[in-house]
Amino acid sequence: CKVEAGVTVTMEPDGSGTIALTVTADKDVVDQAPGLAEDLRFDDATAAGWVASTPAATADGGLQVVLTHEFATAEEATALLRSLNGANGPLHEVSITHDVTDDEITTALTGVLRVDGGLDAFADPDVLAAIGGTPYLDDIAAAGTDPNNVVTFRLTADLPGKITRSGVGGAPLAGDGLEWTVPMDGTPVDLSSVFVQAQGQPSSGWGLIATIALVLLVLWVIAAVGFIAFVAKARRERAMRRPGYR
Repeated sequence: CKVEAGVTVTMEPDGSGTIALTVTADKDVVDQAPGLAEDLRFDDATAAGWVASTPAATADGGLQVVLTHEFATAEEATALLRSLNGANGPLHEVSITHDVTDDEITTALTGVLRVDGGLDAFADPDVLAAIGGTPYLDDIAAAGTDPNNVVTFRLTADLPGKITRSGVGGAPLAGDGLEWTVPMDGTPVDLSSVFVQAQGQPSSGWGLIATIALVLLVLWVIAAVGFIAFVAKARRERAMRRPGYR
C-alpha cells in the first residue's frame, strides 16, 4: 500500500499563481478501502476556497484527487502553504517572497522540509486523538512494512525566472522549476532557493506582439511623414502653375 502526496506552487511574474495538492492512493489502498472515493469529504477545504476535483481512478486501479487554490500575491501563497501544512505537517516555516525592481524580479523560497512523527505528520491531531492513534498502523506493522515507506511527499516550486540558488536536494525540472522529495526519517531539508527574472525578459508571446506593434508604429510614422511631404510638394507645384506666380 502506498499513498503519494505532492504540493506544487506555480507563480507568474506578477506574483499571482496557483497551489495544487495532489494525492494518489495505489490499487492496494483502494482494495483495502473499497468505499474510499465515497468517503472523502472536502467541505472544510472548499469552504476555505479550495477547489476539489472529483476523485478519479488511475490507470493501475488507484485513486487520485487534486485540490487547487489561486493566489494573487506571494503573501497569500505563503499563508495558503502554512494553512495547508497545519500544525504538524512537513512544511516548516515555509515562505515565499516576491521583489520587483526596475531591473529584475526576484522570487525566494525559504523554509525547511521535515517529517516529525512518521505518518502522524500527515494526519489531523484532533482526528488522531478521536480515534486513539494512527489509523491502520497495526495493519502496516503486521505486513512488515516500514510506515515511512507507505507515504511519499513531494514539493515542487515553479517560480518565475532562472534558478540562481537551489535548496538542498532540489532537483531541477524543465522550465526552471525545482522539486524535493521529503525524507521520511526526520532529516531536515533546507529549501532556500532564489529565482531571478530580468525585467523585460519575455515570459510569453506578449514580448513578440509588443515588438511587432513597435515596428508597425514606426512604419506608420514614416508613411505619414511621407504623405505630408507629398501633399506639400503637390500644393507647391499647383501654385507654380497658376498665372502670375513668381
